[in-house]
Amino acid sequence: MSAGTVTTLPPNQPEHENLVEERLVAWFFVAALVYMAVSFLGGLLMALQLVRWNPLQGSEWLSPGRWRMIHTNAIAYGFLANAFLGALHWAVPRLTLRPVLSRALSYFIFVAWQVVVLSTAAGILMGQAQGIEWGETPVWIDPLALAGLLLVAINFMAPIIKAEGPLYVTLWYFMAAFVWTFLTYAMGNFLPEYFVPGTSGGAIAGLFIHDLVGLFVTPLGWGLMYYFVPILLQKPIWSHGLSLVGFWGLAFFYPLNGIHHFLYTPIPMFLQYGAVIATIAVELVVTTVIINFFGTIWGSGKAVVNNLPIRWFYTGMVLYFITCFQCALQVTLTFQALIHFTDWVVGHAHLVMFGVFTMWLMGIMTYLFPRLLRRPWYSYTLCEWHYWLSTAGIVSMFIDLTLAGVFQGYAWASLQPWDVSVELSEPFWIFRIFAGLTIIAGQLCFAWNLLMTWLGKTSDEPATSAATNAWGTA
Repeated sequence: MSAGTVTTLPPNQPEHENLVEERLVAWFFVAALVYMAVSFLGGLLMALQLVRWNPLQGSEWLSPGRWRMIHTNAIAYGFLANAFLGALHWAVPRLTLRPVLSRALSYFIFVAWQVVVLSTAAGILMGQAQGIEWGETPVWIDPLALAGLLLVAINFMAPIIKAEGPLYVTLWYFMAAFVWTFLTYAMGNFLPEYFVPGTSGGAIAGLFIHDLVGLFVTPLGWGLMYYFVPILLQKPIWSHGLSLVGFWGLAFFYPLNGIHHFLYTPIPMFLQYGAVIATIAVELVVTTVIINFFGTIWGSGKAVVNNLPIRWFYTGMVLYFITCFQCALQVTLTFQALIHFTDWVVGHAHLVMFGVFTMWLMGIMTYLFPRLLRRPWYSYTLCEWHYWLSTAGIVSMFIDLTLAGVFQGYAWASLQPWDVSVELSEPFWIFRIFAGLTIIAGQLCFAWNLLMTWLGKTSDEPATSAATNAWGTA
């Protein structure tokens, strides 16, 4: 299969007409981008509030506390969930050579999920949020969201169950994610609120916070990388054995990590120690996955230069390794004594959510939109600007907040007055605003490029043959 082939089916497999509802894939991606814009607006309002530049003071509905929850929920349930659903509708039928159980159900899920996300935002703005981090969805939304997750699992599991022959590792990750996400959401949104009070409820909330990343976002993200990277590089994954080590390591160690969010609390110390050890173990698991993907690209390093989706993917992988290495350090009790409650943790969270999973999804969208719209990108230059502004923005924000956390931690450890730590933080917070604006500028380049491509506009810039052949539609 040549580098310019449009199909993403593995070699020697027949092209099946009407296998994928491509219009729905595009709808999920567009919805994801809209929620990303909302999330960025919330993040910008929070950043402006910290330096007393908030332009929307005096409104309870627009208070920074509520928009902070809009910021996190819009990125998790609005952007990530929609983008993953779009990518699943592309990948699962191609891997199983069967369509989803019901296209009507897929369209229903699309509409229902937007209702869930928008209702969650409305409930948060009206002050109905629950007191669980990442689980602020109002109580009347939780049963609907759980039913939606069940429908998603049924719709995608049907073709997977019917697939013939051994299952590719991508489908292993997908099947696990369908089960884990349903159980994780139920655990975090029902048990602490209704059944398990006090310290025990706090332990469960900690598990939920981290399992939402490790058992929902991570398996879907890595599963999609195992699907798209071999296709774009036109070569098989380096080691099937290492892919299994990564999968089972994730399954065994990640569910135990979450309590590291509540070190130095009344939660029993054996649980805290267990979370620390499991978190460090996950870094070893991640290392095997990184080795597998860099073994795959070995000998094809030019793809990082010529193939923009591959560059998105591997940038995310490098930042994922940094994130997990940092996590293995910061969960130790010694490290926590310095960075607990500081902006170090904020920088870490932004690196994993934007620097890893959002980058992977942006690479997927960069690759798929020309195929969904049946035309090349309006501007390959804007695609490059999207990548470089996004990368520069998130890396500079991560470094800025990491340094801010160190300064804050030492200020508190020296028992200086609280206002001293606030004053020394302000330059870092101002820098974060401009780093965030850099990221937003990158997304505006992408949005304009997508709009022009959707409308069928043509630009005067010459399309480079490398870009067109490697990841365009030529």
